[in-house]
Amino acid sequence: MKNIAVIPGDGIGKEVVPVGMRVIDAVGKKFGFSLTWDAFPWSCEYYLAEGSMMPDDGLAILKTYDAIYLGAVGAPSVPDAVSLWGLLIPIRRTFRQYANLRPVRLLKGVTSPLRDLKPGDIDICVVRENNEGEYSNVGGRMYAGTDLEMVTQQSLFTRKGVENIIRFAFDLGRQRKKHVTSATKSNGIIYTMPFWDEIFWSLAQRYPDVQADQYHIDNLCAQFVLHPDRFDVVVGSNLFGDILSDLGPAIAGSLGIAPSANLNPEKEYPSMFEPVHGSAPDIAGKGIANPIGQIWSGAMMLEHLGYGAAARAIERAIETVTGDQGIKTPDLGGSATTQDVGNAIIAAL
Repeated sequence: MKNIAVIPGDGIGKEVVPVGMRVIDAVGKKFGFSLTWDAFPWSCEYYLAEGSMMPDDGLAILKTYDAIYLGAVGAPSVPDAVSLWGLLIPIRRTFRQYANLRPVRLLKGVTSPLRDLKPGDIDICVVRENNEGEYSNVGGRMYAGTDLEMVTQQSLFTRKGVENIIRFAFDLGRQRKKHVTSATKSNGIIYTMPFWDEIFWSLAQRYPDVQADQYHIDNLCAQFVLHPDRFDVVVGSNLFGDILSDLGPAIAGSLGIAPSANLNPEKEYPSMFEPVHGSAPDIAGKGIANPIGQIWSGAMMLEHLGYGAAARAIERAIETVTGDQGIKTPDLGGSATTQDVGNAIIAAL
């Protein structure tokens, strides 16, 4: 039995997380396992009441679990820098969740905004470095409010960090279609990106069976739109991976279906699983949020925990519901509720 820490968070996170849990419990019955769930109210609402996004011993509490199942974090009442740096970033860094894996797939029954694409034409795994890069907290502000005001923001790339994420990408590519693409910008960013490129091509020599190529990030975004079928595994820095893993689900139909895993591949610490979408305060409370991103993230959690057959059963059930049954929430052009989709996926299992 595995113990899971649940953080529903804010907005639609509180609506889709319970649905994801019900789907996982249902597939567990089918495959003969069960998970224990412990929920924590850490969120922007918690911050407004307590003055922090989680208690001082929050990380020590989470460390005792096998995985973390997260909904969404963020609310208009709390600055994004406060909510992100008060909860998600400390979890990702303390638990060395350096590999952020974000699958992008055009599902059966889902219409891409790009013309003439069919299921299978988009099947990409964006691998994002999750602990360093452009999202460092090295920097500062001086002379605030004067005409001398200045700010600095330091990007931080370590050899160990870059090698870890690129090696992870090549190992994944070897398991898939044997193709890894690097996102770079070494024609404009003079130090960090050439460093990234050198390590990428050095490690590529160790994977002669995997095709390797690189694109500048601006051209890569264009090629995602023009030729998404060219790509298999795409690896990028924290910022570039973040951009690509929002663009990818957009061309695959909706951010509502996009899952992600914040992985500590060595399993020395718990990994965290969350949908790519945010808290969506504009639709929170309406019962129409798409739960597929949360459910699919749960499938990735099961895969990580060793329940691979159950994970694949959930993915098949998702496509049965979106494709054969055509049950879709408004973001996919349908009228189904969050609960409708969840119930249909459980029935399909």
